[in-house]
Amino acid sequence: MDGRQLLKRYDEFKEQAQSYRDHCRHLEQELRVVGPALYRAERRIDQLEERLHKVEAENKVLQLRNEELSGKLDRGRKVPPFFVKGHVPDKRRKTPGRKEGHKASHRPAPAHIDQHIDVPLPRDNQGQASCPECHCQLSEVTAQQRIVEDIIPAQVQVTCYNTFRGYCPGCRRWIESRAPEQPPASDLAPSQIGINALATAALMRVQYRLPYRLISQLLADLPGLNLSAGAVARQIERMGDWLEGEYDRLKIFLRHARAVNMDETGWRVDGHNQWLWALLDERHTLYHVDKSRGQKVVGKLLGEVFGGVLISDFYNAYAALDCRKQKCLGHLLRELRDTAKSNSDFAAGSFRRRLRRLLKELLLLGKSKGKMAKARYQRAGRRLEQRLAELANTHWGEADADRLAGRLKKHLPELTLFLWEAAVPADNNAAERALRPAVVMRKITGGSRSQRGAQATAVLMSVVRTASQQDRPLFATIKTLLSNAWAGKNPGLLTDIFVDSS
Repeated sequence: MDGRQLLKRYDEFKEQAQSYRDHCRHLEQELRVVGPALYRAERRIDQLEERLHKVEAENKVLQLRNEELSGKLDRGRKVPPFFVKGHVPDKRRKTPGRKEGHKASHRPAPAHIDQHIDVPLPRDNQGQASCPECHCQLSEVTAQQRIVEDIIPAQVQVTCYNTFRGYCPGCRRWIESRAPEQPPASDLAPSQIGINALATAALMRVQYRLPYRLISQLLADLPGLNLSAGAVARQIERMGDWLEGEYDRLKIFLRHARAVNMDETGWRVDGHNQWLWALLDERHTLYHVDKSRGQKVVGKLLGEVFGGVLISDFYNAYAALDCRKQKCLGHLLRELRDTAKSNSDFAAGSFRRRLRRLLKELLLLGKSKGKMAKARYQRAGRRLEQRLAELANTHWGEADADRLAGRLKKHLPELTLFLWEAAVPADNNAAERALRPAVVMRKITGGSRSQRGAQATAVLMSVVRTASQQDRPLFATIKTLLSNAWAGKNPGLLTDIFVDSS
């Protein structure tokens, strides 16, 4: 190619480059003109979407109001007040029982038979088995076994222990012999209550949540043991004192647990408001009644140094304890729901939808722990943590959204710890389930009449629920614990495997 051809090609490329520059300049000018309009259109779309969600929320409220007003006119039916829960809508359910053709499921046969009773058929004049109705002789007579399980009616058994008492110059105190199931000697007159009656009263009180008067009446109606309600209360207090060693060991054990759930609720003591605290892991539960709801109670129960993970709600009393924490995501979801009911602007905003969706994704990922590949799981967890941080650091321009965003920012590391710790749950439901029977008991009995009675209730509730968590027979466990306490044996039946966090 000679020089003229090269110059010609150069001129062509130069003209083409100039054409591209002119076209690019034209596009830039067009973008400057169209860009603001495009931005305004996007803002308008966002405003219309928020308005649509707000209208939908208002429409839902109006529909509920319309249904309520229509119900008032429906055959004069009385509408319940707002605090009464509505009926659960009927759902199509499966027919109860197993499918046709499956083997029937019955109670297992007893392991042994205590007595055999022969039940003969009627006999006629010839000594042959006959029908009791028409007196006709029966044919093909075969033997059958009909097993019946029943309980023996309880009765009071009075035992007199003939003991011996003497003075010890070395110990400088009186020593008296005692049988294994005999309660320690007391000045109570004229007799004491045995170990079976004590264990029964304890179960009636803390497991079946009966008031003292009903316990007294039940003991009088069934076995015929006459005890006043005040006597039952005093026996409960004595059992609380006897089992104090097991209670203290539970507290020490939970201080060394890998993960502990904690929550509190109100408790009445002699007409005054106090607080019932619940502290638990998978196999042990400790209840504590205190006048305070402050952070000092958390330190009293868990100690000044706690090496495990504390799972709790967002109550500020738990913040002072220096340990790793996991905040309950269930509380966040419930607050999103309740706030949306009372604030239509919050319900229509994007913060609620985005946070709700993100929390559900966190819970779903937590359930996949150990099932996904490690690298994939870690990538997904880090992405969710980044999205959570973006929500926490954004200003939303709505009071409730900014309030919850501030809470996210404050507790950001404490919302996703369950993703990385195997023994840590994402919610505090375990502590709430532990408090639920106590709340039912408080509603039935009204609480406690004295501080000693409240402490005894906390001790017995701790022992019984821990035994239930470990699938121990409750009645036998209480008897064993009382026998060990009377014999001076070291406690530890419910904490026989001590796990050191180090």
